[in-house]
Amino acid sequence: MGLLDELVGKAAGMLGGGQGEGQEGLLGEVMGMLSGGQGEGQEGLLGEVMGMLSGGQGGGLSGLVQNFKDKGLGDIISSWVGTGQNLPINADQIKEGLGSETIQNLAAKVGISPDDLSSKLSELLPGVVDKLTPDGQIPEGGLLEKGLEFLKGKLG
Repeated sequence: MGLLDELVGKAAGMLGGGQGEGQEGLLGEVMGMLSGGQGEGQEGLLGEVMGMLSGGQGGGLSGLVQNFKDKGLGDIISSWVGTGQNLPINADQIKEGLGSETIQNLAAKVGISPDDLSSKLSELLPGVVDKLTPDGQIPEGGLLEKGLEFLKGKLG
């Protein structure tokens, strides 16, 4: 269990979970960022975002960063990864960075309109990427993916 404990502890630390709170603090923080107090139906979106960031079709967090850079949004996403203040992003820029096909697919999976999805992601992604990169760089060695898969399992 030592490796699992270490992995969970590191993932919780990376995402801002408190010492005694473990996964619940971590999930609570991410869910709070996502739902803004609304809660209902948000776990599906959170799960899809975690899937996207853990490697899936888009190349994970590294792929997301590269896509945004390729679309001229490098300054914005670099601010999320970096240790300074996060630059804001709007729904149209989210559509540009992720691509309309990705937006359509995610919206269909979670049962909301593409416009609503883009709006929610414009609020969610800066904070999630920031929490996943507390040292100002994308974690290496698969720890990020393992942590995200663990959290996805807790949601599903």
